[in-house]
Amino acid sequence: MQHKTYFNWSSGKDSAMALHQLLKHETYEVHHLLTAVNTHHNRVSMHGVRRELLEQQLNAIGIDHSTIELPEQPTNHQYEELMLETVTRLKGSGFTHAAFGDIFLDDLRKYREQQLQPHGITAVFPLWKQDTLSLMNEFIAQGFKAIVVCVNASLLPEAFAGRMLDRDFINALPAGIDPCGENGEFHTFCFDGPLFKQPVNFQKGETVYKEYHHNGETSCFWFTDLLPG
Repeated sequence: MQHKTYFNWSSGKDSAMALHQLLKHETYEVHHLLTAVNTHHNRVSMHGVRRELLEQQLNAIGIDHSTIELPEQPTNHQYEELMLETVTRLKGSGFTHAAFGDIFLDDLRKYREQQLQPHGITAVFPLWKQDTLSLMNEFIAQGFKAIVVCVNASLLPEAFAGRMLDRDFINALPAGIDPCGENGEFHTFCFDGPLFKQPVNFQKGETVYKEYHHNGETSCFWFTDLLPG
């Protein structure tokens, strides 16, 4: 029996690797990709990728998709309300499982499972507890291509933003930085690989520094803009 599954798509490398593994799994049948978009900026949440490039990426993959439209700085309550609406809609369409690209963040996995369990949706984590350096080497060897669109400025310098995700990038990472950026060190945009019917064309724009303030804490990032090519 195959489980009708939707995938929580971030536009980055972890999503690409997890989806690629899931599509080869006989137990799950992925019929939908779901992405959170910041409506104010018209960009993928956290990654900062323009909606136009997200659309090109999803069309190149060829799986039905939709977005969760988030306000500029959503509260946890707003986020959970919007997720509830979306999960209810997908459950009504026969979806029983939701997949994620998380690798080893136990608190995040527990949160996702707790949010979905009351609605009868089972969370699936294809990459769970896999070695992140091995995952990156496999990602490159399989022909996936990605560019770094966001780095945590408290952990990495500006020079890491806008770089291609290749072995040189991985080898240049400072000690203590996860090769997959699983602790939020960096985010990527995947633009080609085995999932894609054709590559997504883009041009690299400027890199800018941004700060975000939430609950008395400040987070700072370098974002490299990608322009539709």
